[in-house]
Amino acid sequence: MAARLIKRIASTPFGARGYASGVKKVTLIPGDGIGPEISAAVQKIFTAANVPIEWEAVDVTPVRNPDGKFGIPQSAIDSVNRNKVGLKGPLMTPVGKGHRSLNLALRKEFNLYANVRPCRSLEGYKTLYDNVDVVTIRENTEGEYSGIEHEIVDGVVQSIKLITEEASNRVAEYAFKYAKDNNRKKVTVVHKANIMRMSDGLFLRCCREMAKKYPEIKFEEKYLDTVCLNMVQDPSKFDVLVMPNLYGDIMSDMCAGLVGGLGLTPSGNMGL
Repeated sequence: MAARLIKRIASTPFGARGYASGVKKVTLIPGDGIGPEISAAVQKIFTAANVPIEWEAVDVTPVRNPDGKFGIPQSAIDSVNRNKVGLKGPLMTPVGKGHRSLNLALRKEFNLYANVRPCRSLEGYKTLYDNVDVVTIRENTEGEYSGIEHEIVDGVVQSIKLITEEASNRVAEYAFKYAKDNNRKKVTVVHKANIMRMSDGLFLRCCREMAKKYPEIKFEEKYLDTVCLNMVQDPSKFDVLVMPNLYGDIMSDMCAGLVGGLGLTPSGNMGL
């Protein structure tokens, strides 16, 4: 089953891809917890498959910058900028204390604006569904998930949901281009513009305008709660889904659960 699983994941479309001859150097961030162990396993798999990759391992443990703030070591930043491709293991974030999420820091540092997670039923791995084939595309730099919050007075905390036209247009365009390049038929924008009329309303309008540029792709718009309900009833109703940051964090995990869990679904953070 493992061989079939690896073959299926490797064949998952991830946008237009091209391969140059020669060895490709890739930045490796082993991560925390089980990260180093599974990163080592990935390296063995690539070696066994004769994939011409030279790994450049880096440490992203936060260091104190001259301004007193903690950040990713410059050597790690330079490595990713130089190699353009990185493989990251799990990174733990202290809950309620300590440094901010390194995952968020990496996304912001390299402007990785789109998180893409294909979720497909895998042959030989039995779940409640055998017809799942959806792709979640999540705006990766804004929204509630970006962690912009502060304490107004003791006992009162405010979290800010930032949505911009630029970022919304960018991820909407990525979703439609992904659908076109991978022969997908439909893009669904997931939102709560009925409640958050200004923020989600802006995101929705940007997706509507982008849909006009891709008339060959069917476009629909649905509320987040409706999508969750419909997804567990019949996942075959959906194809490509695009949504703001926090919704995507939750929805992509739920879709992964339909096919067996996060360990069976690859994901990538895409930048310019």
